[in-house]
Amino acid sequence: MPPLRGDLISLRLVRSADIDDLIELLNNLEMRGALGHVLKPETDIRSRFERDGYWSDDSGMLLMIDSAANIVGWTGFIPLAFYLCGYEISYQVFGEQQSGKGYATEALGLLTEYLFSTKLMDRLQLNIRPDNLASRRVAEKCGYTREGVMRSALFADGRFHDIEMWSITRQMHEAL
Repeated sequence: MPPLRGDLISLRLVRSADIDDLIELLNNLEMRGALGHVLKPETDIRSRFERDGYWSDDSGMLLMIDSAANIVGWTGFIPLAFYLCGYEISYQVFGEQQSGKGYATEALGLLTEYLFSTKLMDRLQLNIRPDNLASRRVAEKCGYTREGVMRSALFADGRFHDIEMWSITRQMHEAL
């Protein structure tokens, strides 16, 4: 798959040369934002890359690369529950110095376009903590609509948190 190119970043597949950096970036809790509670063991990161390079027919991770060829974040997709047709998209920008530059918005837009043009499905969704105002703005800018709240769906920082569900359908995307 060739990189997906935007004005600010490119999205590309994970390469073997990226693994050591990914181990550090994915486990730096100060850079994790709303996902700060999840650690990724080195063995899991390496074995997933060895298994499928972080890319398969039903899930994948793409790195956000800035104009200086730095990894500034990632975005990815996984299937919804087995009885639903569509994908959940996640994204993360690494650190405050990368925040607010439009990287996540561009990454979500590029991945949304890619998935609707290559996958036989009609729905993409995001799960966002209500206090994550930046992520909510990203969703809105990319045409996603807030559907509702899943109460106490995420355990992080020693307590349960609500999660907002946002989505976009193929018809909504084509109307943009």
